Amino acid sequence: MLEGKARARFAALLERDPPPLDEAALAIAQEEYPRMEPEEYLVRLDALAERVRRKAPLGRSATALHALRKVLFEEEGYRGNESDYGDPRNSFLNEVVDRRLGLPITLSLLYIEVARRAGLELHGVGFPGHFLAKYTSASGAEVFVDAFHGGEMLSADECVARYRARTGGRHLAAVAPRQLLARLLFNLKRTYLERRDDVRAWWVLDRILLVVPGQLEALRDRGLVTARLGVAVAAERDLEAYLARASSAPDVQEVRRVLAGLRGRRPLVN
Repeated sequence: MLEGKARARFAALLERDPPPLDEAALAIAQEEYPRMEPEEYLVRLDALAERVRRKAPLGRSATALHALRKVLFEEEGYRGNESDYGDPRNSFLNEVVDRRLGLPITLSLLYIEVARRAGLELHGVGFPGHFLAKYTSASGAEVFVDAFHGGEMLSADECVARYRARTGGRHLAAVAPRQLLARLLFNLKRTYLERRDDVRAWWVLDRILLVVPGQLEALRDRGLVTARLGVAVAAERDLEAYLARASSAPDVQEVRRVLAGLRGRRPLVN
């Protein structure tokens, strides 16, 4: 399949170390919204950060954290989309900025990027089924921000107590930008596969493999989606690569059946 403008932009951003979260998230969104101008949203993030800076003198992290919460959640009204959690728009940064609704991960990304512009370094923290932002002070003290629930601030002990049932008290470490982008894309993949939207699932899987080359689940799923779309040669390439690396996986026989069907019944599109 041909490389489009959005894919090329995303690939170029991934070559930076670390990749910029704001620009990369907007490059993901550009596949769905090709007329969207990323610069417009970068400027809007700048404006939010300027409002935070006006409320919080530089060097006072506690004041800045409270200013972030006031601007984003009290004044702007950003919140988690609990009524329609599975809406794909919750995963696109431009839509989150416009609608002020999002998922834990996209709202955390927004929080991280506005904080960075305001002079405060935050990192993402991934829990199974949830996502937070974390600030670590010079003394090592940690504050966790639940952007999905109005910017609620939690200590490490409160996080452990709240999420122990899911995590056993783990997952308090910060995730790298590439990990955050991969998780954002995995959320989108699940949404599109559940909706049986193979065209959109394909491009999301393709982006996952740009972020995490060789990720076996994504490689398999891209092959299966490509097969359903009728692109036999590309599907065979992915599925053969998957079988070569996952020969003991429980789904090997099913993947082999799909491959056999492709080889025995070549579609018109190759």
